[in-house]
Amino acid sequence: MSYTPHELLNHKLEHLPLNPGVYQFKDAKDTIIYVGKAKKLRNRVRSYFQESRHHTGKLRMLVAKIRDVETIITDSEAEALILENNLIKKHQPRYNVALKDDKSYPYICVTREERPRVFPTRTVVKNGSKYYGPYDHVGKMKHMLETIRKVFGLCTCACTPRSIDLNRGMPKWYSCFDDYFESCSADVPLEQYQDKMQKVVRLLNGNTGSLIRELKEEMQIAAQALAFEEAASLRDGIDALQKYSEKMKMVTNDEINRDVFAVYADREEAVACGVLFKIREGKLIGRHNKVLKNIEEVPDEELLQAFVEDYYTGDTAGIEPHEVHVSHDFEDAGPLMAYLSEQLGRKVRLVEPKIGEKAQLVKMAESNAKLLTADYVLQKKKAEKDFVPHSLKSLHRDLFLPRIPRRIECFDNSNLMGTDPVASMVCFVDAQPRKSEYKRFNIKTVEGPDDFASMKEVLTRRYSRVMREKQHIPDLIVVDGGKGQLSSAVEALQEIGFYGQVPVVGLAKRLEEIFLPGRADPVMIPKTSAALKLLQRVRDEAHRFAITFHRDKRSKRTFSSELESVPGIGAKTAQKLIREFGSVKKMREASLEELKEKAGVKTGQLLHDWFHGNNTD
Repeated sequence: MSYTPHELLNHKLEHLPLNPGVYQFKDAKDTIIYVGKAKKLRNRVRSYFQESRHHTGKLRMLVAKIRDVETIITDSEAEALILENNLIKKHQPRYNVALKDDKSYPYICVTREERPRVFPTRTVVKNGSKYYGPYDHVGKMKHMLETIRKVFGLCTCACTPRSIDLNRGMPKWYSCFDDYFESCSADVPLEQYQDKMQKVVRLLNGNTGSLIRELKEEMQIAAQALAFEEAASLRDGIDALQKYSEKMKMVTNDEINRDVFAVYADREEAVACGVLFKIREGKLIGRHNKVLKNIEEVPDEELLQAFVEDYYTGDTAGIEPHEVHVSHDFEDAGPLMAYLSEQLGRKVRLVEPKIGEKAQLVKMAESNAKLLTADYVLQKKKAEKDFVPHSLKSLHRDLFLPRIPRRIECFDNSNLMGTDPVASMVCFVDAQPRKSEYKRFNIKTVEGPDDFASMKEVLTRRYSRVMREKQHIPDLIVVDGGKGQLSSAVEALQEIGFYGQVPVVGLAKRLEEIFLPGRADPVMIPKTSAALKLLQRVRDEAHRFAITFHRDKRSKRTFSSELESVPGIGAKTAQKLIREFGSVKKMREASLEELKEKAGVKTGQLLHDWFHGNNTD
């Protein structure tokens, strides 16, 4: 007798076991779309297909796509928890909350060998090794590795037997320093080595207080036995350990080991972030966070539980807490607590603190989660092509512009008492400078220090070429100055028939007033406005670019004038020499051979004689 897919599913639902285990829902393409765990598989799975009026929209959509269910029986809820998380990581089901690291964090690896190695890594390999971290800053990880080396005399580089040059007895890539060689080649007895590694693990887990007390006892015993060298070594190790411990931030008055978890969800952007604070002996030793996706209609407490379970069932947990503090209570914490108790051999408390310093720690974790979520959303939007910075939206609103000014071109003049007049144009796209489109202008038609006429010339040249070559036109033109510069800009655009195609404004520096064509009074934008800050950035960049160009031009003119005093060298030759050597100083310092090679035999000899006092004129 053959069954239809619907009849086969109903048959499976009727014969599900009451054991604990994991269930997997599949769609019509036999793709796993959801993985869950249950204390009693039959009751949990069948609840999905019962009265759906209390189901969320997301859950109704999931149920509508289910065509098959597979179950795996486990001996306990703790085993179901581990299996569930492994299957989620393997299959990445569409309707499960997705947990992703926002970057590749650094870890410290302790290998699973008779003589374990300790080294830094960003890659977690499932080979039985233990990974401690993650460290939110690589400097903290390096500090920990250096402390391990100083306290226990162990090598902490990623050196393996395969990487040793047998002829030299050291790593092939020359990356270890001399003091590391001693650690690499130290012939420490196996039992003593393993004892050191146990202490290293305690240090990595944050148990510095008890470790310092134990090392002090060993130092006293060594001193009483007149083993002064060993006692001195222990003393130095204790000093290094105390310095490390002092840098850790004390956050609680007791010495209970705690893990503090919190989550924050941005429902509008459909993304959340979970944060963990690791507190050992009252000190904050590290922070860990993950981004959570697929969170539509998933309550905060479920998001937090997914984050906590994912962490403790992963390869980098470093389980040590006596208490687990959470920002939201779990619906069913039984499997997780059973798993932690099995791992540690003792009971672990799950607490949702409401008052006191514990509640403040949870709030601090929540604040961190909120900031990280906002940062993730911002970075995501920046990567999207249609993302418009807030400053551009503000500028669009405050200046009554016809469109968002995604491309802004700004102009400024520069001269010294009318000499060497130049102008600059800078281009900003999406509120960021695009230096490849910056322009420099030598003023050609203006005599003397006339900023208004210079501005008119530059805009005439720039936008005549834009129209002639059909280049991309900006969304906003900004001129540095008040009514006079703006009037000159408007006049130039009117004469070439470009006025009206692009809004043009003037930004006066004295009071940061913004002038618009046809308006007698300036527009005053609040000093703290993102729009004004953007205009100031654009104006200041145009000013910097113009000043730099003016100084370069003036320097070259000065150098050219000095060279023209050399008999036999004219203005064109002087300019050519400046381009070749860069400055008169470099010519003066050059040898006769170098001068002849770059300037020619005759000119080179003239320069050498002039600079070194051999001229007869």
